Amino acid sequence: GQDTGIPIAVVPFRFQGQQRPNEDIRNIVSADLYRSGRFLSLPPGDFLSRPSGPDQIRFKDWRLIKAEALVIGRVSQLGNDRYEVNFYLYNVFKEKLLAGYRWTVGSSQLRQVAHQVSDYIYEALTGTPGAFDTRIAYVTVEKDSSNTRQYQLMVADSDGHNAQQILRTNFPILSPAWAPDGKRLAYVSFASRTSGAMIWVQNVETGERRKLLQEKGTASAPAWSPDGRRLALRLSRDGNHDIYIFDVAASRLTRLTKHPGIDTEPAWSPNGRYLVFTSDRSGRPHIFRISAAGGPAQRLTKEGRENAGASYDPNGKHLVMVTNQGNGDQIGVFYTGNNELKLLTDGPLDDSPTYSPNG
Repeated sequence: GQDTGIPIAVVPFRFQGQQRPNEDIRNIVSADLYRSGRFLSLPPGDFLSRPSGPDQIRFKDWRLIKAEALVIGRVSQLGNDRYEVNFYLYNVFKEKLLAGYRWTVGSSQLRQVAHQVSDYIYEALTGTPGAFDTRIAYVTVEKDSSNTRQYQLMVADSDGHNAQQILRTNFPILSPAWAPDGKRLAYVSFASRTSGAMIWVQNVETGERRKLLQEKGTASAPAWSPDGRRLALRLSRDGNHDIYIFDVAASRLTRLTKHPGIDTEPAWSPNGRYLVFTSDRSGRPHIFRISAAGGPAQRLTKEGRENAGASYDPNGKHLVMVTNQGNGDQIGVFYTGNNELKLLTDGPLDDSPTYSPNG
């Protein structure tokens, strides 16, 4: 999608003031749209004019370079570290304004404003909400001066900028998962090399963290319910690997599956009524579904040697997963309506697919 998509001209935002900020809104927006694979961002060197306000637009200039959409704007300094950002999006052929917004922010917020501009553009032109003004969580590992491994839980903008350290520890950090409110992360960590697993929830804004569970055995894959009140996770108790649900407010743990096989990787349906999980109870790993209230589990996938790591799309109609059809690990989409599995990649070492928040 890098040389195809909707041709869009993102004009450099005109700056008015004395202290030009470091962030270039035009470059951030253009990079966001390019990464989505849905847009072809036209090079500024092709622009015949560079308007910054509605009264400066000559739509003929943009039709000549085959732009279907036009983004213009300006950044005006209001005072010390205060800026006003104006943004306009036009349909070139209809000569119609599709969106227009204004922000007053400090310089530290300009990158976020740029991502919000990208979200407005994406939704106006595709009909689907954008997901550029979101954050990612990840774990890094490095060795300190004494050759000891240091694990860091990091949070960054969706494009990798503004990385911040949330936690640093000598022991592994596993499976960070965002709560629906975007403020809390659940993850697995340890107190020592020989301790069991601990499940934590940490507020990324205040740094406050709370230990939910301390296990003698292992734990993995915490997954938030859509309402943010519960966590599904895999615990090993009594030598058995099963799916449990933890009520965060009530601190109540409920066992959901009970089978000699290994049940793991739970994921909620968007309506919170069901969970899917990976289990080898049929001999090899496959995807099963179970009611969040409990009951029998239903096997969903029957194609392929193995299927694992499933999660729902935001509409609850599809599951994306890792599938092995005999040619290594590939990414597939399972259609819950007709139980069809469609391959997306060629493999053989593809892993860990998830849907973006906008599907």
